[in-house]
Amino acid sequence: MTINEAQKEVVEEFEDFTDWMDKYQMLIDLGNELDALNDKYKNDSNLIDGCQSRVWLQCDLVDGKLQFTADSDALIVKGIIALLIQVLSGHTPNEILDADLYFIDKIGLKEHLSPTRSNGLLAMVKQIKAYALAYSVKA
Repeated sequence: MTINEAQKEVVEEFEDFTDWMDKYQMLIDLGNELDALNDKYKNDSNLIDGCQSRVWLQCDLVDGKLQFTADSDALIVKGIIALLIQVLSGHTPNEILDADLYFIDKIGLKEHLSPTRSNGLLAMVKQIKAYALAYSVKA
């Protein structure tokens, strides 16, 4: 599945709900479904700067594609990082760098987050793109 196909799927999932409380619940459910992050990756080097909550993001290059795993100590934030992983994990560094992450605006995520969570979302995207850039340079 391409990044745009994954984004389209996310948009369609969120269109099923009109109430933002239901959308928040969906984010929480996504976070709860996220594979557990090994405790050895919950370290300062994997903490994302700019997030009010603690968010750890581990990135591994597997067969030329980036695989992301993450965790957070906040339920909604964990759901947000789970969404990003759902869309971006399993793609090449260049695919991630070239991606226009339109789904964030399309589902209304930024406008329904507090300013600190919105900043955290931007920090998560920035960190994912930084990993992609680092691995594209190594290749």
